[in-house]
Amino acid sequence: MPNSDAIAQHLPFMRRYARALTGRQSSGDAYVAAALEAILADREVIGEESNLRLGLYKVLTRIWNSVDLNEVSDPADTQLPVERRLAHIARLPRQAFLLVSLEGFSEEEAAEILDTNVSNLRDLVREAGRELAAEIATDVLIIEDEALIAMDLEHLVEELGHRVIGVARTHSKAVAIAKAQVPGLILADIHLADNSSGLDAVNELLRSFEVPVIFITAYPERFLTGERPEPAFLIAKPFQPSAVSAVISQALFFERKARRSERRATA
Repeated sequence: MPNSDAIAQHLPFMRRYARALTGRQSSGDAYVAAALEAILADREVIGEESNLRLGLYKVLTRIWNSVDLNEVSDPADTQLPVERRLAHIARLPRQAFLLVSLEGFSEEEAAEILDTNVSNLRDLVREAGRELAAEIATDVLIIEDEALIAMDLEHLVEELGHRVIGVARTHSKAVAIAKAQVPGLILADIHLADNSSGLDAVNELLRSFEVPVIFITAYPERFLTGERPEPAFLIAKPFQPSAVSAVISQALFFERKARRSERRATA
């Protein structure tokens, strides 16, 4: 059975996840404490030690879905605007989104934690994306030279509640669209129709404004080199629609959260 030190290594991440679920650190900590009490009462509940992290999140999920501790609060414990938005999302979609985007579980792992299948998990992530988009809807520029892929991306973006301001097949077209209307998010392929570079186009645009960028490429290994700078959000072709939906919501959610943190740091 796993010892206390092994479990303790995962506690900061469990607390982060529980805070995002509940919207407040004090409420989140109450759920983590209840999960730890269940584990101390019976170590068998977390399963095999080789899957310790998975087991811990399974226990926390069972507690979260069966016990109402949301009234536990601390007057000094503030709730961030982004966390208020998350708290408005239905329970299962909220869990699915955070397990994949915040905690980095694979779809298979997240589905196991939620005791569902991968297909249903993808539906939950899409639902969370739509609910988040209602709060943080934005204008999206798509830089993609393959017509069918561009159409798929446009459909995904609009299904999430965002607006597509244009689809660019070349570097120059991307710059022209962004000059006419600044996007709130960019989805970009790397290699474009005229042999120009989507990466160069994005770098040129980011000299004028800052927005999150998601690169979609058939050659992710060329960019995940361990050297800086690396793309913050990178999706490999061929892609799963649910993966794109999750990353779009993730990019917008954490970009807004980072901006709030920067404002507090400079206040």
